[in-house]
Amino acid sequence: MAVCFTLVFVEHSEEAPQPDVSAVAALDEPTRRRLYDHVVRQPAPVSRDEAAHALGLARQTAAFHLDRLADESLLDVVYERRSGRTGPGAGRPAKLYKRSARQVTVNLPERHYELAGRLFAQAMEESEATGEPVRAVLHRKAHALGARLAGQGGTDVFGLLEHHGFEPRLDGDAIVLGNCPFHALAREHTQTVCGMNLHLLRGVLAGFDEDSLLACLAPSPGHCCVRLEPVSSPPETARA
Repeated sequence: MAVCFTLVFVEHSEEAPQPDVSAVAALDEPTRRRLYDHVVRQPAPVSRDEAAHALGLARQTAAFHLDRLADESLLDVVYERRSGRTGPGAGRPAKLYKRSARQVTVNLPERHYELAGRLFAQAMEESEATGEPVRAVLHRKAHALGARLAGQGGTDVFGLLEHHGFEPRLDGDAIVLGNCPFHALAREHTQTVCGMNLHLLRGVLAGFDEDSLLACLAPSPGHCCVRLEPVSSPPETARA
């Protein structure tokens, strides 16, 4: 069963949790969650004293949890002089907390619906401006994005796919993808989303100058609709 917590690609590590997972886990502590909820509902940044008074907490307790939320990038820290005075003798600026500008998203299994949404929006806007069919623009945009992802880092195709949540597995000389980052969309809009994904992964292969593999549509239960096959033996659905 897919579990989704919504609070944009993150690196996996067996030694430490994903940064966004750690941020969400920090909210599991009841006092910390109450402080977070209080701060983000305020129209202006909140001081430690104000938060402690509002929730009936000791100042030291409030300060500890507020700093933990800031360490996880769930809150931003700003410094302001509340007295209104400036210059010598005005005192030190107060440490204040406000909602973080960072978006924290955790999806289990990993999903990237925002990425798909951006590609769809770009395709629609360019299609309206140029008259080119939306699907053709979408495929071109997806291919270009895949090539850019390959150029942004990663040692090989397998590593990049693993980094971005496709859960690649070797099947002989082929690479099978155990997870579709666009799963829910692909179920309802199969042709559109799977076509986008196919061209995205073809762009990845092109970005790595990988000519020994071919991205093919080969849907099967429990797997992504795209499979990377050796060029010497592509399946019949390769041209889809």
